[in-house]
Amino acid sequence: MAASNAAAGDPLLFEVAWEVCQQLGGIYTVIRSKVPHMAARWGDRYCLIGPYDAARSPAEFEETPADGPVAEALQDLLRRGFDVRHGRWLVSGQPRTVLLNPRSALAHLGEVKRRFWDHHRIGLPAQDDLVNQVLAFGFLAHEFLAALLPRLGGRPVIGHFHEWMGGAAIPEVRRSSLPLAVVFTTHATQLGRHLAPNDPGFYDHLPHINWHAEARRYGIEPQVLLERAAAHGAHVFTTVSEITGLECQHLLGRRPDLALPNGLNIERFVAMHEFQNLHLVYKEKINQFVMAHFFPSYTFDLDRTLYFFTSGRYEYRNKGFDLVIEAMARLNWRLREANVNRTVVCFIITQRPFRSISAEVLRYRAVMGEMRATCDAVKDQAGERLFHATARGEAPPLDALVDDVWRLRLRRMRLAWKSPRLPPVLTHDLLDEGRDEVLAQVRACNLWNTADDRVKMIYHPDFVTALNPLFGIDYPQFVRGCHLGVFPSHYEPWGYAPLECVASGVPAVTSDLAGFGTYLYKHMPDHQGRGIFLLHRRRAAFDAAANELVGWMLDFARQQRRERIAQRNRVEACAEQFDWDNLGKFYADAHALALERCGR
Repeated sequence: MAASNAAAGDPLLFEVAWEVCQQLGGIYTVIRSKVPHMAARWGDRYCLIGPYDAARSPAEFEETPADGPVAEALQDLLRRGFDVRHGRWLVSGQPRTVLLNPRSALAHLGEVKRRFWDHHRIGLPAQDDLVNQVLAFGFLAHEFLAALLPRLGGRPVIGHFHEWMGGAAIPEVRRSSLPLAVVFTTHATQLGRHLAPNDPGFYDHLPHINWHAEARRYGIEPQVLLERAAAHGAHVFTTVSEITGLECQHLLGRRPDLALPNGLNIERFVAMHEFQNLHLVYKEKINQFVMAHFFPSYTFDLDRTLYFFTSGRYEYRNKGFDLVIEAMARLNWRLREANVNRTVVCFIITQRPFRSISAEVLRYRAVMGEMRATCDAVKDQAGERLFHATARGEAPPLDALVDDVWRLRLRRMRLAWKSPRLPPVLTHDLLDEGRDEVLAQVRACNLWNTADDRVKMIYHPDFVTALNPLFGIDYPQFVRGCHLGVFPSHYEPWGYAPLECVASGVPAVTSDLAGFGTYLYKHMPDHQGRGIFLLHRRRAAFDAAANELVGWMLDFARQQRRERIAQRNRVEACAEQFDWDNLGKFYADAHALALERCGR
């Protein structure tokens, strides 16, 4: 960071996260989507610090020469044999980025672990590769800052660390009295992620949990101790929502100073019809998948079909997958009982280990592709011949416009297209299908994709990308093509999936156990009128939550197209509230408070 980039007294901001330049989870979306706002606010006074991974980082990182004090500090580390790099993260805003290779510091692990024990009484295991890499990364981040700060002439500097992986540097940063205003953000406590799926009354039981005993029971004591040390070592401790703040208070022993809600870069359209047109374009892409998947066995009216979906990391109970499946089984029965002439196709999008896409699913996708090409060829031939015949004043029979070879090919294709089997629920060959909780519950609920079922289930255990041969579109485009996102989370510190729906003008379901849901309750009391349904799960039994969800989905299924269009307009109209240009103010407050508390 050259001094010429801003006035000499302006503070610098270093944001430290394990997910910089590598897509590993939701924090990647937080950091990456926030970059344009931060770059606009801070310019080159903003710099990201992350770990260098030879397998992932080069795809998103371009090395460039450093200058000024940053170059001098990096040279210090290079002379000591550490692999450190300076460049730009290849995302919108292209921020300055420093990547530190933790594997180049593994030889110092013994020293690092001794310091943690001597200085902080934190014992760390020898054989945990992730913990070892995190410790090495924290060591390098500390050494870089220790080399940089004395060269800045007393200029104010903020270090904003994310999660226990990024915050591993904080204990030694504070002990060595570096002149750094420290902010720490936990996006979810390590212990909460393990406890919540096994305890329906998790939030009510928080005051009575013995955090140390539970950390040992789940085998995550090192992670929890590092997380607690980071939380207590920060000048300003933050989390992403008020409900996670309650969790932090009891499991980490410190109430967060501020909540930093997550945002997105909201794409605004000049004309309202533009995003409605995108919905139609991407819905047609989903139609193509649905035709290839279901129509060999039986058909239904796509104009009267709705696409629901749920998605997220494979946390069966935390993400509410169990509630979605139960609700879909009940909705299937309710649609038939109420004689609602709708078909609902529900997609479960997550990531699980698999061998490959199912050969049967791929085969029918390929057959439909060939069918499309053949029909286009017949159309072209018949159209050209019909044009010339009409120009000559002739009116030939339609059969005469197509060669026998094309008619024969179409006949053979119709025979190859038909299947006596039911459409499969699962699109991939899972490595451990017999132990998959989602698949087991779908079968237990008798959601077999029969012709009589009003609700059809598709379990897609991989990310949706444009390279995926089943859809051929990226996940944000898939979201736009759907009608409803369903995310009734049991444990969700924030919840990007419903927010991504809102950003795309797609109605969504969230829950009062999700950070996003609690934010809506406080800041958008008219959320339901805008097309965002807040499901009550905090003190509701599973059965009651399922019935509430089914009732709302049944009302949604009864809507006419005009009503759905109006609802998408209302959802899209409120999306701007979640733009980083609005939510970035919470980060600015945290940084200002940190500077004040450390006397900078």
